[in-house]
Order: sequence, then structure tokens, then C-alpha cells
Amino acid sequence: MTKRWYKHIPEGNPVEIDILEISLQDFFKQSVDTYPNHTAMTFFQKTFTYTELNQLIQFAASNLKNAGIQKGDRVGIMLPNCPQYVISYYAVLLCGAIVVQVNPMYKASELLHVLNDSGSKMLIVLDRLQPLIDQIKDKTALEQVYTVNLEGKDASFNQLLQNRGLPVPSVEMNPKEDVAVLQYTGGTTGLSKGAMLTHYNLVANTLQSEATSKIKTKYGKERTLTISPLFHVYGMTSCMLLNFYIGGNLILVPKFEPELVVNIIEKTKPTIFPGVPTMYIALLDYYKEKRFDLSVLETCVSGSAPLPVEVINKFNEVSGTQVAEGYGLSEASPVTHRNPIVGLQKAGSIGIPIPNTDAKIVDKDTGTKELPIGEIGELIVKGPQVMKGYWNNPEETRKTIRDGWLYTGDLAKMDEDGFFYIVGRKKELIIASGYNVYPIEVEDVIYTHPAVLEAAVIGVPDSYRGETVKAVVVLKEGAQLIEEELIQYCREKMAAYKVPRSVDFVKELPKSAIGKILKRVLVEQYVKSQ
Repeated sequence: MTKRWYKHIPEGNPVEIDILEISLQDFFKQSVDTYPNHTAMTFFQKTFTYTELNQLIQFAASNLKNAGIQKGDRVGIMLPNCPQYVISYYAVLLCGAIVVQVNPMYKASELLHVLNDSGSKMLIVLDRLQPLIDQIKDKTALEQVYTVNLEGKDASFNQLLQNRGLPVPSVEMNPKEDVAVLQYTGGTTGLSKGAMLTHYNLVANTLQSEATSKIKTKYGKERTLTISPLFHVYGMTSCMLLNFYIGGNLILVPKFEPELVVNIIEKTKPTIFPGVPTMYIALLDYYKEKRFDLSVLETCVSGSAPLPVEVINKFNEVSGTQVAEGYGLSEASPVTHRNPIVGLQKAGSIGIPIPNTDAKIVDKDTGTKELPIGEIGELIVKGPQVMKGYWNNPEETRKTIRDGWLYTGDLAKMDEDGFFYIVGRKKELIIASGYNVYPIEVEDVIYTHPAVLEAAVIGVPDSYRGETVKAVVVLKEGAQLIEEELIQYCREKMAAYKVPRSVDFVKELPKSAIGKILKRVLVEQYVKSQ
């Protein structure tokens, strides 16, 4: 059936593609065989060819197997962007095990939940986080912990890279059934859920993403600026998996600092940049102070949060490229929509569904009635990239996947050309600097403060972060607390991106007749006041 958006797929790009039924480790090996001597990865002064990288992966996999990792085991990777992340990722998969993506910014309670929910038996972690691991290890099923040092100093992870003459694991895989990655995503309950992404899901999304830029891709010659965290599903697929599939050079950046990034751009001349809005905004601000050559970035994609139209226009102007906004979510591996890389692009739109993906807008109450063009409802999607379900959570899986359709929880509309626009969120999700913040998680921490009676956390517009976290608090009678004290209290108990940037103290919060706090009233109040 012809869809409205088909006519806007650039000539030379496919409408539908064949999806390989192959494991991610075999998918990577295809690139090793095709581009053996090409540079696969760069980390500051260090480079790795595809052959060299593959050898390190095999050594690590052999040692992991020797350490007891078997098919189906869960192994946590808690690292910033670095070679050890990539090696660990593929080594775990080579054992037939499951990668558990762990954010290095997690605090103790967040980390405990992910490790215990997944049942991880091993963790590969940055050495400076060892004190945190020591604090929680006894409360988990962890049997082994390997530490990584980014400066190349001795750390236990180095043991995994030694060639002990052990056989390389060879595990029979069922790509459509076997889970490759548990990608944890938050929820309205406050507890994050593990999206089960199969090998097939991730291979599919890599091929789908490649198909959207096929006419521009220079196979074996691209260089991908990889600032987006690989532990985040966007960085994993749009940077790492896609880069290796097209035989590119994965330029790893462990932390976003404009001056550092600009130096790397000048030295490595990246051609592809999958970024998030805050990165584009910061690079533009830096460009005003010190001009540098942005024209090397031939393909720029923005995801994770809406990119302001004025930022798109300004970045396009100074770089000479076209930033293509897209959309995705952890449950879809993640990409479902993208503005065409050439041809018609619509600023403020998430673009059109990528190949093999269907999408529609349905009524937000029942989710069963498809809405006409221009009407706002819930965005639902269907395609080979949609997750198998939530780990050990059949109830949430049934709510989220119905008749093969993934209910995104995002409110959107479609125009007459088949371009989609996100207009709000059904869930009370805040996206700050590309990271998902779920208000109830922040509220739960605030409520533990002895001076707090009631609290509501909302997202308010922010020109740099897209949205920023605001807490609105009612204090107990006679209690005293100032903004800086509560922010510091939160900073000690949760990842930095979740911490409120501002706190307002009020006498009472707006409530419904049954006593439910009306956050939409607060949002309207604070958005109007800005």
C-alpha cells in the first residue's frame, strides 16, 4: 500500500529493503572481511583497523567465556565512549550473552535497580566508579567486575585483552529470538524497564538507517563523530552499528566539551555527525567566539529531542550542510523517522518513516481509531526494529505493543505530505540535553527530604538543554529550606542530568477534586511566565 511519504523518499534511496537474519557479531565480521585494513576506530592518538579491533574482540570474548560467560548471561557495560566499550560490546555478543547498557552517571539506587532487574553476573566499569560498585556489589548477583582505565594504565580489563590461546566462542544464534541488548528506559512508575532488543531488531535498524542516506554514503571512507553516548540507544545504533556497517571510522569522544570537540573535528575531519540539540547549540556558541571549519560535516543528524528551528537554520548556514532531524525511542532500536537527507526537509518535523516502517496517529484515549491529517493523537509505529518486549515485564509489554504496533506515548500529528510532528508527550517525560528524565524519579528523591511536604517536578523550556528540570515544592509547617540546599541534596542522590536546575517554594500545589496534583496547570503557569 502506497503511503503519503513515499513520494518524498529521495530518488536512489529504497522504499523497502531486505533485512538480513544475522547476529550482530556476524554482521560486524562482514565489515571486517570487507574493510580489513581500513581504520575502524579512533580514540585521540590511538587508531585501530578493522582487523586489529576484531582480534581484540576475539581475545576478550575468549577470556569472557573462560571466566564463565555463557549464552543468555547478562553483562553490564558502564563506560563512556572509549575503545573498551566497543570491544566489550562485541565480545559479550560473541559469547552469545546479552549486553546490559548502564549509564556511568547512575547513582547507587539507579544502578542497583538495573543490575538486579537484569540479573547481571558481570560488570565492566570505569575504574573511578569502583567505590560506587563496592557500595552496592553485595546487594547484586555480580560475580565479577572488570575495571577500565581511559589513560591506558593497568586495570583489570586489560586481562581480557591478553591472548591466552583460548578458542574463540562460536555460539549458534537465533537473530529474531535472541536478545542482544537490554536498553533501560524509564517509565511512569519511576522504575526503568529493560527493552529487549534482539539481534534482528538492531541489524534491521542499522540497515534501515543506512537506506535513508544511501545516495550520499561513501562506503569505506566515512568518519563518524561519536559524541553521543554509546550506552544510549541513539549513539549505539546511529553511531557505532551504522558506522561499522558502512566501513567507517568511529571517532570516539568520551565527553562533550566544545573546545575538545572542535580540536577533534579539526584533526580528524569527521564527515558524519549524529548529535543532539545541546551539541549543535554549544558548537554554534563556540563558533561565534572562534571560527572553525564545520563544512567537513557532510551528513548531520539530530535526535533525542526537538532541535529549535533557528538553530537548524544557523547551523546549516555556517556549515553548508543540512541538519536532518529524526525521531526514535529505545523500544524501536531506536530510529523510526527521519527527514530526508536530500530533497524536502521540514524544520520542526521529525520527518517521514524510514524504510519498512509504518506509522500513524491514533486517538490518545483508546488507541484504536486512526485520526485524520493534522489532528493530534498518539504516535504508533510498526516495523522490524520494534523490540521483543520488556525484560521480565509482560504487563508493560502488553500495554506498549498491541497487534504489532508500538505505542510511543508521544503526541503527534501528520501533515498532508506524510511528515510527522511531535507536539507533546502523553507520558510526563522531560528530555534534558537529550537524556530522558522521569518526574516521579526526581520527586521520589525530593520527598525523602525531611522538610518537604509535597513536590511536583515538571519540564520547562530551555534554550540550551531543550527542556530543564524544575521542582515545585511545598514545605512542612515550620520547616526551612532554600533552593541551593535542595538542589545539592538531589545532586548527591541521582545522576546530574536529573537534578532540578531550579526550585520554587509555594504554599500549595494545584489539585483535582480527588487530590491529584495537576502538573499540566503548573506547566502552563511556568511556560507562560517565561
